[in-house]
Amino acid sequence: MESGFEEKDFLACCGSTKFAQEMALASPFASLEQAVAAATDIWFNMVDVSAWLQAFSAHPQIGDSAPSSQSHHQTTSAQWSKGEQSTALATATGSSLQELSEWNARYRQKFGFIFIICASGRSTDEILAELKNRYPNRPIVEFEIAAQEQMKITELRLKKLFTSKAKVSSTSDQYPADFTKKVEEDRVSIIGGHLTANSENTAGRTSEVRTRTRPPITAHVLDVSRGSPAAGIEVCLEKWEGTQPCPSFGVIYTSGWKILGSSTADNDGRSGQLLSIVDAVDPGIYRISFNTGKYCPSGFFPYVSIVFEIRESQKREHFHVPLLLSPFSFSTYRGS
Repeated sequence: MESGFEEKDFLACCGSTKFAQEMALASPFASLEQAVAAATDIWFNMVDVSAWLQAFSAHPQIGDSAPSSQSHHQTTSAQWSKGEQSTALATATGSSLQELSEWNARYRQKFGFIFIICASGRSTDEILAELKNRYPNRPIVEFEIAAQEQMKITELRLKKLFTSKAKVSSTSDQYPADFTKKVEEDRVSIIGGHLTANSENTAGRTSEVRTRTRPPITAHVLDVSRGSPAAGIEVCLEKWEGTQPCPSFGVIYTSGWKILGSSTADNDGRSGQLLSIVDAVDPGIYRISFNTGKYCPSGFFPYVSIVFEIRESQKREHFHVPLLLSPFSFSTYRGS
């Protein structure tokens, strides 16, 4: 049975309007796993920095209560936040709440947004320790961690959303008896792994093979120093075709790398088409380079190159290379 959720339901799961709109467009979903896969792709690949910050601002600080006047989705979100913070509130003392409040203020002053953490099952001391541990991070690193924590929260809330629907529909036999017993996937693989839609999750449908609607390798560049996409940055994609199976670290090659495509990031910081749209990408070693020196002449890096391998078992997956950029640092992670 497919989900029948609306934009307001997805907005309760994640406070980004753009995220909720994209989820509503992508729905209905045949299963929780399908919804989580779509949510991860939308969160990391389809929304921009402003959407991330909007989602962060929708959360109350740990230990704070939500405003009394709220819309339907805000009320639902507030109820879920209260449940997620229940362990922290149950283990809090006057002194620990005071210290947490002080560190929250220091964190917000440094990074410009509230401390985001998936608080479910965590005590006040654990949350405070994590806040102190993350406080020394560079803003570009902390921004990425906060986005990952937001995705964990979104996944938990999607599970609650599907569970609530299953309870409402339990008498109609539209869902299997073990609907709510979903496999809890590893958090790191959910955020960093290459997510593909699994045809066996599409209950009641005939087997189908998804065809790509975009190139198998894409990139997205965010300028964290400006809080906006890095529009206009040049991107180049190459594939290793040297005599050796793969290039060696520290060796300068005059040949071996073949240019597959190049483009310029659009106003949303997304690369143009670097490869043809094919169902299966050739396995091998790839290198994607960003002309950071031209984009930011006063920056530290003249260019940034990222080398990665696509294995035979991964040739039907989508590889997205996000780059978080500031004049004197950069960060990347494995996207879906």
